Amino acid sequence: MPNKKESFFADFLKGLEKDKIDSGKSVETIEQRRYFLIVTEGKNTEPLYFEHFRQLLPRHMMETIVITGQGRNTIEIVETAIAKRDERSRSASKPAFDEVWAVFDKDDFTDKDFDTAVSMAQNANIEPGYSNECFEFWYVLHFQYQNNALHRNQYTDILSDQLGRKYGKGKADAIAMIKLISEKGNVAQAIKYGYMLEREHTGKNPAKKNPYTRIYLLVEKLLAYVEQH
Repeated sequence: MPNKKESFFADFLKGLEKDKIDSGKSVETIEQRRYFLIVTEGKNTEPLYFEHFRQLLPRHMMETIVITGQGRNTIEIVETAIAKRDERSRSASKPAFDEVWAVFDKDDFTDKDFDTAVSMAQNANIEPGYSNECFEFWYVLHFQYQNNALHRNQYTDILSDQLGRKYGKGKADAIAMIKLISEKGNVAQAIKYGYMLEREHTGKNPAKKNPYTRIYLLVEKLLAYVEQH
């Protein structure tokens, strides 16, 4: 059986299905529902990436992960996450979200705006899934450890070299990139490197954590959740 954390997407799903058959556990005895809301700054790369985790769940569990790409700036992403969380909590027909993540990048936003967005999220009990400078840094960690800051264009250059084709952000490109990263990259390694960077940046303000991404924590949680089902 493949290592479940090193397996990704299709291979990961095969391992999970084999576990269910071998263990003889029914859906009713193993499922423990948690509800995730993931609000992303990007409209293609991030939502399509997290959609793959949702697709790994049994069909009747897919509703437990809600993903929405907003195409807005850092502070607006946090405000949207808060609004959607609060709206859901008022619903009489749907359970409240257990975890809410606002996923956004530093990019060219000022240090002040970026730090404000992170603080706003934390104060509202929203998980800030931020990357400095960009989400693509999370992809880079699937291939190599990187602790010196680069411009975001250099991260896409690294990915182009690793993937054997020019990195693109359109919808079709994003899907192709995710497939290649799942085949050639190592998600367990990326999570490990995420923890290493966390230790390196201890005590710094978010805007000064560069390079850095908090996506490793969200991915680790999603993998664990998928593994349970």
